[in-house]
Amino acid sequence: MLNISDNNPVKMDDGIGYETIRVLNNRPHYKILNRIIWFICLVNLIGLFLPWTQNIRGGGSVTTLKPDQRPQTIHTAIAGRVENWYVKEGDFVNKGDTIVFISEIKEEYFDPNLVRNTNQQVEAKKMAQGSYEFKVLALESQIESLGTELNLKLEQGMNKIKQAQLKVQSDSMDLEAVNTQLIIAKTQFNRAEALNRDGLKPLSDVEEKRLKLQESQAKIITQQNKLLASKNELINSKVEINRIKAEYSEKISKANSEKFTAISSSYDTEAQVTKLENQSINYSIRNGLYYIRAPQSGIVNKTLLSGIGETIKEGTAVVSIMPAKYDIAVETYVNPVDLPLIKKDSKMRVWFDGWPTIIFSGWPGMSYGTFGGRVVAIENFISPNGKYRILISPDKDEEPWPKELSIGAGTQTIALLQNVPIWYEIWRNLNGFPPNYYTDQTTSSMSSEKNKEKK
Repeated sequence: MLNISDNNPVKMDDGIGYETIRVLNNRPHYKILNRIIWFICLVNLIGLFLPWTQNIRGGGSVTTLKPDQRPQTIHTAIAGRVENWYVKEGDFVNKGDTIVFISEIKEEYFDPNLVRNTNQQVEAKKMAQGSYEFKVLALESQIESLGTELNLKLEQGMNKIKQAQLKVQSDSMDLEAVNTQLIIAKTQFNRAEALNRDGLKPLSDVEEKRLKLQESQAKIITQQNKLLASKNELINSKVEINRIKAEYSEKISKANSEKFTAISSSYDTEAQVTKLENQSINYSIRNGLYYIRAPQSGIVNKTLLSGIGETIKEGTAVVSIMPAKYDIAVETYVNPVDLPLIKKDSKMRVWFDGWPTIIFSGWPGMSYGTFGGRVVAIENFISPNGKYRILISPDKDEEPWPKELSIGAGTQTIALLQNVPIWYEIWRNLNGFPPNYYTDQTTSSMSSEKNKEKK
């Protein structure tokens, strides 16, 4: 080690011997400043343990609670040409008041008597339909008459068949009788001829018996012809029955065909009547669409068309109307990381642009100019701005929202979460952690009781 001699003759024991040091030691404001610094440090240290309410902040605008209460644009349902305006911007209109009148520009609707002419076509088609119905009734009557006539013809034919059968039976019996006579004639002839050979009978008796035999043989041939004729008549009667059935079946089938054709024509005419009635109703409704009316009471914000004679297409926007009665609400947007912390019916604080407000986000009780709200809807699909939309309605248990609020005014919102120490909130923000997931103790206890009851 170096052995350095002490060459400094000045002795700095306490410095009291120097005037400057004595003056600096005697200044009182340095002592006060030290005390202030120590006090501030102590206050900050104590403040780190004060409670801080975690919150989620968002921004949005004033809107309405129901979709039918929001500003709406009235469109024309048909194409036309602007003929007359009945309102101007800023006018109040009641539901059903006429806003603008347009005229027709399509040639198929130029006829001023289009509805009346269509109704006449409907009446003509109805008369044609009635004629077809009468034709169906006439054909049904004709079919019934043909059926009755067929039954009578068949009954007549069956009677002829029975007559033919009886005649065949009668001729058969006659033939049997003639055969019996022939046998008797042969026996008598043979007996007479034998007796003649014996000399007991004269030749004249033999000739007489031969004549009777020949007559019996001739009767057999005649009777056989009669029997054959009777059988042919029976066959003809049966054929006549089949002919009658075929003839009347053809007539009835033709009448049924005409009947079904008439029914088909009647149904077709009925469809045409329905179509024409539909067209007539459409034409009547179209005539009413020339007058564009207010769908609800409200104020005309802006006319989107100008001038007279301007041609517009179907669905063209005409005017914008703000409904007269509406329930106010706020739509706000929160970051995706904060969305799981917000539930339906959660409480939120809202303040509006243009209203005096003092905000202490961590101490909501010390804030001024904020209003209470409750979450009524949470959108599950992300918005184009990369955030999720939340709809808030006024909290009925707190101070009502200002009546002077206008739709579209800017708003800021705070969702209040769990109370934590300030040091924890500083640590959470430095590390980029989300707020604590907060569950109401009452809600959690109720859910646990329900689960116990289910078990």
